[in-house]
Amino acid sequence: MTAVTGRLLLLPFGRVASMALLLCLGTAAYGAGDPSPAGSAPTTAPLTDTKAFWGTPQAAGGTCCQTLGEVRGNIDRIDRQIVALIAERGSYVREAARFKANPAAVEDKTRVEQIITRLRGLAVEDKAPPDVVEATYRALIAAYTEEEKKISAAGAKP
Repeated sequence: MTAVTGRLLLLPFGRVASMALLLCLGTAAYGAGDPSPAGSAPTTAPLTDTKAFWGTPQAAGGTCCQTLGEVRGNIDRIDRQIVALIAERGSYVREAARFKANPAAVEDKTRVEQIITRLRGLAVEDKAPPDVVEATYRALIAAYTEEEKKISAAGAKP
C-alpha cells in the first residue's frame, strides 16, 4: 500500500529504498520544492534566487549553477527524463508478463541480483553512489514485480 503524507509519497519498499528513490527524483517528489503539507503555507520563503553560501559549481563540468533556481530547473528537467524512462521500462516489464505461465513465475531473484550487480557497476562508471542506485532499483523492481504479478494473474494483455 502507498501512503501520502502532505505531498510526500511514502513508498511500500522500506525506509531506505523510499528515501533513495526520493533522493534520485529530487524536488519533484516534494511538489516543486515545497515540503509543507498540502493546504498550508510554506515553512520558508521560496529559494529560487538564493545564491550559494559556499563552494563553486560542480554540476555540468562546473558551469552550473549560480542560483538554487537553476539547480531546481535542472533537477526538474532530469526528473522529466527519468519518468519517461521509467514508463518505457515499465512497458517492457508488463510485456514480460506474457512470457510467464503464472504469477509465481514472475519473481526471479537470480535475475534481480544480476540486474543489481550490473547497475552497481554502471553507477561506479558514472560516478553515482552505488548504494543509492541499488536502493532505487530495488524499489523500482519491487513495484513493477507486483504490477507484473497482477497482470499475470489476470491473464491481461499489457
